[in-house]
Amino acid sequence: MKIFILISFAIAFYLFRVNVMAAPILKIGEDAPTFTLPDSQGNQVSLNDYKGKWAVLYFYPKDDTPGCTKEACQFRDDFKTLEALGAKVIGISIDDSFSHQKFAEKYNLPFPLLSDASGEVADRYGALNNFLVIKLAKRYTYLINSQGKIAKIYLSVDTSKHSQEIIEDLKKLKE
Repeated sequence: MKIFILISFAIAFYLFRVNVMAAPILKIGEDAPTFTLPDSQGNQVSLNDYKGKWAVLYFYPKDDTPGCTKEACQFRDDFKTLEALGAKVIGISIDDSFSHQKFAEKYNLPFPLLSDASGEVADRYGALNNFLVIKLAKRYTYLINSQGKIAKIYLSVDTSKHSQEIIEDLKKLKE
């Protein structure tokens, strides 16, 4: 039994390290990888739809979990301020459109939640945890400027003040 536990731990540690090391490193100033994904209503939404506007592209692990709910509600509460700064908020997770619909309705989220069921988009942004049969998006955010270039990358997010951090950064970047 001890050998099984040790082997399981070693495999889990290896998979964690592979996921961390395999993530593509996007850089500030690069073109943001384009995508088209379904929203909570099943409509196709493309990053190209946001050309000419700033986009707050945030990846999150799971609908209706404590950290993800706190982050989404902070974006909801700061939505008008972000819009006044010319930024559109877009949430992406591996959850399906139906899950997104329930989550958005429950918390009155005024921005699109996109379903990346295959994890392909999260992977292109380096925001995918892939543990063989379990895939989850990492809590990463990309601030994308009106030309479609990555302006800021957030790889460590405090869900209780992340939207305020983005508001402050937007103000600085738009000066």
